[in-house]
Amino acid sequence: MFRLSAFALLLALGPLYAAALAAQTPHWKQQYFYDNNQDDLAINDLKFSSAQRGIAIGFLADRENKGKPKPVTLVTSDGGTHWTMIPGKEIGLSLFLLDDSVGWMATPKAIWQTVEGGRTWTKLKELKDIRQLYFLNREHGFAIGDAKSVYQTEDGGKTWTEVEAAKKPKSNPEYTSYNTIDFADAKNGIIAGGSYPPRRDNPVPDWLDPAHTQRQREWPTLSILLETRDGGKTWSPSTAPLLGRVARLCLSPDGWGLSLFAFEYAFEWPSEVYAINMKDGKSVVSFHAKDRVVTDIALLPGKNAFIAAIEPPGKAPNLPIPGKVKMLRTEDLKKWQEMDVDYRAVATRVILAPVDLQHVWAATDTGMILQMVTQ
Repeated sequence: MFRLSAFALLLALGPLYAAALAAQTPHWKQQYFYDNNQDDLAINDLKFSSAQRGIAIGFLADRENKGKPKPVTLVTSDGGTHWTMIPGKEIGLSLFLLDDSVGWMATPKAIWQTVEGGRTWTKLKELKDIRQLYFLNREHGFAIGDAKSVYQTEDGGKTWTEVEAAKKPKSNPEYTSYNTIDFADAKNGIIAGGSYPPRRDNPVPDWLDPAHTQRQREWPTLSILLETRDGGKTWSPSTAPLLGRVARLCLSPDGWGLSLFAFEYAFEWPSEVYAINMKDGKSVVSFHAKDRVVTDIALLPGKNAFIAAIEPPGKAPNLPIPGKVKMLRTEDLKKWQEMDVDYRAVATRVILAPVDLQHVWAATDTGMILQMVTQ
């Protein structure tokens, strides 16, 4: 009787096993793309409240620049398999979802609320230049933004009061903004931002200076932190001169944090991600690469994290030209592994929207929504 040796069997099945293993490796596929000959979709923010329900906000822009951009909301109730586009009244800039029904949206002029999973929105309060929202529960929330603005609400967003601690750092409000807020748990939270006065040496954009002969070097600016340990009842400000702008901050109940620093001017790296030990306050560089412009970070329990980045299309990292989308992940905040991404994904900005390790999405400012899959 013919008998196949174990070695021969391994050779025969090896390619099939490798293909099956590759199919099980997490990668990113295109789940939605707005393809229209007349206008383009820019997604400003994306959030999922559960593995099934998600909301994206942004606007449609006419390719021939005829008329104003049209605000839109995209909603899904089946994990992103199908998306419904709903016209809006104001362009949404950022989202916070409390559950599958309740959420808030910041526009350039106001705070809005939904109680129907993004299908309808009600304007709550005129509040300008808000960059980000965070709610601890249905009543208690925060809004942060430009001009040293930090507001607090205790009635779900109907009324807002200023957080006085945000005004204490000595900086010009005209050039000072709070960019990011996160809470590790119900009591411990951080707001981060800084003062970014204009440079006086009159640079020219990189795309107007291909040889980069006039590029300015990055120099320290005033970074600002507001920290609370009592759920936002009190905030303690601190300042430090640091290189770059704190663009994103993520905190974990495990006692770890990630911070993203973006560099506008010439620097060794276009961006850097730091891992923060919240117990002792020490931070170390977790990721940087000369050919990766990080635009968002996400931190999940157990030192699991994701990076969304762009591969610059040229030598200058800040060109206003879409580059290839790159995704990375880590399990220890030290070693980052690049993941396969749909080759069609290009953008100048990518936003991450994780629910847990098995359910992670991303959106681009070029109208695409990506999903992490293992099939």
